[in-house]
Amino acid sequence: MKTRTLLMVGCLLAGTAVTAGAQDLPPEKQTALEAVTTLEPEVRRLSMELWRHAETALQEHASAELLAGVLEAEGFTVERGVAGMPTAFVATYGSGSPRIGVLAEFDALPGVGNAAVPRRAPREDGVTSGQGCGHNLFGAASVVGAMAIKRAMQAHDLPGTVVLYGTPAEETVVGKVYMAKAGVFDGLDAVVEWHPGTETGVRNQPGRAMNNFEVEFFGQAAHASADPWNGRSALDAVELMNYGVNLMREHVKPTTRIHYVIPRGGEAPNVVPEYAKVWYYVRDVDRESVEQYYERILKIAEGAALATGTEHRVFLITGVHEYNLNRPLQELVEANMKLVGPPRFTEAEQAFARELQAFLEVEQSGFDDELHLLEPEPEPPSGGSTDVAEVSYIAPTVGFSVTTAAANIPWHSWAATACHGTEAGVKGAVVAAKVIALTGADLLTRPEVLAAAKAFFDEQTGGAPYVSPIPPDQDPPLPPATDR
Repeated sequence: MKTRTLLMVGCLLAGTAVTAGAQDLPPEKQTALEAVTTLEPEVRRLSMELWRHAETALQEHASAELLAGVLEAEGFTVERGVAGMPTAFVATYGSGSPRIGVLAEFDALPGVGNAAVPRRAPREDGVTSGQGCGHNLFGAASVVGAMAIKRAMQAHDLPGTVVLYGTPAEETVVGKVYMAKAGVFDGLDAVVEWHPGTETGVRNQPGRAMNNFEVEFFGQAAHASADPWNGRSALDAVELMNYGVNLMREHVKPTTRIHYVIPRGGEAPNVVPEYAKVWYYVRDVDRESVEQYYERILKIAEGAALATGTEHRVFLITGVHEYNLNRPLQELVEANMKLVGPPRFTEAEQAFARELQAFLEVEQSGFDDELHLLEPEPEPPSGGSTDVAEVSYIAPTVGFSVTTAAANIPWHSWAATACHGTEAGVKGAVVAAKVIALTGADLLTRPEVLAAAKAFFDEQTGGAPYVSPIPPDQDPPLPPATDR
C-alpha cells in the first residue's frame, strides 16, 4: 500500500487541532460547527447508551428507538420500521432540494463484549456482545451531525432537506441492502457517512463486493453403525462441497476471498446427519467477479448433492457491490477534516492505549493522532465489504474514518469494544460530528460541488440505474420472533 502523507498539526486544543474561530468560515458552517460544540454532551450520552445496549444485527430495538426519539424531539419527522425491518428508520427535516443523506449505524457484534478497560475483562452486567466496530460512536456522531445541519438550516433559512438514515444490521451486511432494494435512498443528491477506526482520513479504497449465502443439504437419518447403508449424510454433502470449493481456490484471482463456517453438521456421531448447513462469503474487487465465482460454487453444491444422494437448497442472504468512490466529495470532506483536525488525546488516554497494546503484545504506539491525507489515486481494495456500497451506486457518497481505537489492535474484537466505551472514543465521535455538520452545510449552499459530484458519479456508473444483488421479492432475513 502507498505511504500516506501525514498532516502534522501544530496548533492544538483539547479534542481538535484547529479552532473554528480561527477560520474564516461562512456563517452557515460556523453555526453548524457551534451546534456540534453545544451538543457534545449529547454525543457522549448517546455513545455510552449505545455501548451499554450492545444490540446485535436486526435486534437493535432500544438503540434504534433511542436515536429516533432524539431526532423526533429535535423536530425531524421519523418513519420507523422501513423496508420491512423493525429497527430501520428514516428521519427527515426540511423539504425540496438539495436532499442530503447522513448514514447512521448502531448494531454490535456477538461475543466481543468487554469492560472499558485495557485488558480482557467481562462486563459486570454479563452482556457478552460488544461495540467492536464502534457503531455506538457511529450512530451518535451521525445523529448529532444531522441535528447540527438542521440547526444551521433553521438559523439561516436554508432550502433543502437533511435525511438521517438509521440503518441496522451492517455487521451482517443486510440493512442498507434491503433499504436500497426498497428505494429508501432514491432521490438523494449526496450522502455522507463515516466509520470509527485506528486512523483519521477520507476513505479512498473501494473494499470488496460480496455474496453472503447459505447452502442447506437434506439427507436421510440412520444408525451410523447398525444400518448406515440406509442413511444419506447431509454432512457428507457439506464436506464434499467444501472440498470442491477448496480445490477451486487454485483457480481464482489473487483478489478473491472465499470463507465459510458450518453452523449445523449433525446432532450425534451415531446418527447419520439428515440435515447440515454451510454458510459462505465470496468476495472480490467487483460485482462481476463475485457473480462469476458464486455461479461456480453453486454448481459445486449441486454436484455435492448428486454425489451424496441428498437434496440441497441455496439462500442468498445478502450481496453488495464494491464502494463507488466520489473524488469531488472526498476532496470536500478532506478540506473540512483539515478545519476540524484529528482528535487530540490526553496522556492518560494514550497510556490506556499503550497498556492495551502491551496486553495484546503489539507495538505500543498509542492512539494515532495524525490526519492522513488523500493519495492522488484510489488505493487498492483492502478489508472487507460494506452495505454502504449499495448507497454509493444510488447517489454520490463519501466516507471518512476517525481514530477511536488504539493502533494495531485487532478489529471486531474485545479490545476495540473496550476503546469504544471510553472518553477517547467519544472524542473521535465529536470530530466526526463536526466534519458531517460542516460538509452538510457545504452541500446545502454550494451547488457547484453537488454538480461536480453528480458528474463524477454519472461517469463512474455510466448512467446505469442501480440493480440490487437481491431478488426483488425477497424479504429481509429477520430473526425469529422468539429471538427479538
